[in-house]
Amino acid sequence: MTRQRSEWPAGCFVGFRRTSNNYTMKKLILLIFLGAAFVAAQTNADSFSFTTGSPDGRMATASRPESAGKFEIESADDFILTNPINVTSATFTGLLPTGFDLSTIGQVQVEIYRVFPKDSDVGRTTGPPTFSTIQVPTRVNSPSDVAFDSRNSLPAGGLSFTTALLNASFTALNSIQPGGIHAQPLQTTGGNGSVTGEEVQFNITFTNPFELPADHYFFVPQVELPGPADNFLWLSAPGPLLFTGDLQAWTRDANLDPDWLRVGTDIVGGGTAAPKFNESFSLAGTVPDSASTALLLGSALGALFYLKRRIRA
Repeated sequence: MTRQRSEWPAGCFVGFRRTSNNYTMKKLILLIFLGAAFVAAQTNADSFSFTTGSPDGRMATASRPESAGKFEIESADDFILTNPINVTSATFTGLLPTGFDLSTIGQVQVEIYRVFPKDSDVGRTTGPPTFSTIQVPTRVNSPSDVAFDSRNSLPAGGLSFTTALLNASFTALNSIQPGGIHAQPLQTTGGNGSVTGEEVQFNITFTNPFELPADHYFFVPQVELPGPADNFLWLSAPGPLLFTGDLQAWTRDANLDPDWLRVGTDIVGGGTAAPKFNESFSLAGTVPDSASTALLLGSALGALFYLKRRIRA
């Protein structure tokens, strides 16, 4: 006959209770340790930020994706990463036509280029020291022929954006507008003159972050506007030199592709007195600390193995 628990001699379950309590305590310790390791791994990444500052009103350069009746124009400014970075957000500031309805903005695209000669056909240039082509006087320190990576606001494009009207009327003293980019020997036009419009900041979230190795890059934002004469003009910022290695802004259109021209030196002109420009943008993200994360997770796994052995014992 099976005895009820109350019929067993006193003290028979003392060992059972001790073993059960030990198991529960060890399991709790393990869960706490693993949870702490997971949280530490998630937060053990330094933040990254970069900015060229607010617009200085000296220059505004067109930058737009190709769309119906409009050829592509790209304007570029550089930044340097000394560590691998996951770029999760960005801002850039430019002009839209006065009174433009921000809700009608079309596609927004962000491209990342490396510095020539990477991702480029060096064989089509004259080689050192100028690396000139039939279209441009030099490719030294220009963006590469093709983009390293890109995101856009189309479905599954990896980018979302909002806008903020900073100023209903803002004037840039000079501009490079559609039709204002020409191959040499006609590249130096002085620019297309002053332009006034709405000063608008674009706030970008990369739903698919850029995972960039340490390197020297160019940032290229493009904005599609619906009207046949409507264009986004990226506003310049102070510099260069803003930081060691800072390069001046470059631009090209579909007719000049794959070459680039310097906004100041080549298009505005002026020889050694030619102006140089940065563009107004910022970047933010994280610096993954893979070594520390691996150590934390490795320690957690080691603890798991040890505690399992103790529990079984």
